[in-house]
Amino acid sequence: MSCRKKPIAWVTLGIAICATSTLDAATINVFAAASLTDSLKEIAVTYQQQTGDKVIYNFGASSFLARQIEEGAPADIFFSADEAKMDGLEKKGLILKDTRKSRLSNSLVIVVASDDGAAIDTPKDLVTDKVKRLALAEPRTVPAGIYAKQYLQKQNLWQTVEARVIPTENVRAALAAVEAGDVEAGIVYKTDAAMSKKVRIAYEVPASDTPAISYPMAVVKDSKELDAARRFLKHLGSDETGRVFEKFGFIVRK
Repeated sequence: MSCRKKPIAWVTLGIAICATSTLDAATINVFAAASLTDSLKEIAVTYQQQTGDKVIYNFGASSFLARQIEEGAPADIFFSADEAKMDGLEKKGLILKDTRKSRLSNSLVIVVASDDGAAIDTPKDLVTDKVKRLALAEPRTVPAGIYAKQYLQKQNLWQTVEARVIPTENVRAALAAVEAGDVEAGIVYKTDAAMSKKVRIAYEVPASDTPAISYPMAVVKDSKELDAARRFLKHLGSDETGRVFEKFGFIVRK
């Protein structure tokens, strides 16, 4: 209900209703993969206007976020960039299994700086003198890096390129390294590359060569706002938010 000025007879009632609405509003803590930053921020703006609930995000590498949840961080929803991190929490009984849903997919691209970037036409160029440093999200633990490593292994390039890899905290950090000119190339999600004007896509990994990229989401078992978290998770699974994700380049799973 709007809290605009009303006739005197309604002022007291209006104040009471507005106050009640504020008191009933929930704060939902969402731990989400860094690659979801832009799309989820846009989704939150509309949702907060519609419901009055407040959505607070903690963005980062899915591996780091999962570890935080394991250590008792106050999360209500976990939105991971891979199934493995969600599997780990599920095995430890830290998420509500009935709320788990695989929502999105993505694709990988090789990016170079927009201005005077390395002349890369194929993945094999990564093992030539054109690329001395290759930025990846940490390939041992971070989903984007794990996917990139799997792809390079499939192309029989990993053993040669491994010594050139500059591991970063998350996929956005890998993108930033290319933007800053600290590396000649990077492998990131297509959705992240699309958000930057400082890089260009030199090569898009074909769907047939792309690892099985999957973004699951679920309510955290120890959520302090279970009802509100379930409502927001349902919203994240709606056609409305699906259109937002698609706008940012994600592949939406129904």
